[in-house]
Amino acid sequence: MIYAAICKYTTDTDTIARTRPSHREYLTGLQAENKLVISGPFVGDEGGLLVYEAESPEEAEKLVSEDPFAVEGVFVSWEIRPWNVVFRNKDLLCK
Repeated sequence: MIYAAICKYTTDTDTIARTRPSHREYLTGLQAENKLVISGPFVGDEGGLLVYEAESPEEAEKLVSEDPFAVEGVFVSWEIRPWNVVFRNKDLLCK
C-alpha cells in the first residue's frame, strides 16, 4: 500500500542544513529497498512530502520516525495517510 507522509519542519535552518545529508542518505537506502516512491521539500523549506510503499500504517510510521530528520528534530510533526493512486504520468513524475 502507498502511504503519504506530510511533514512539518522546524524553523531552525541550521539543523535542517546539518541533518539534510544523513536524511538524504537514509532516503537513498529506502529507495534502493523499494520503500520510497517519491519525496521532496515544499518550496520555502517549511515541510515536505514523502511517499512510501509499506505493508501497514505502522511500517510507514517506523520509516518516518527512523528518518534522521525525525531523530534530529527537523520533523516537528507529521501526518501519515493511506493513498490510493488513481492516475499517474510516469513521464512527468521525476522531471
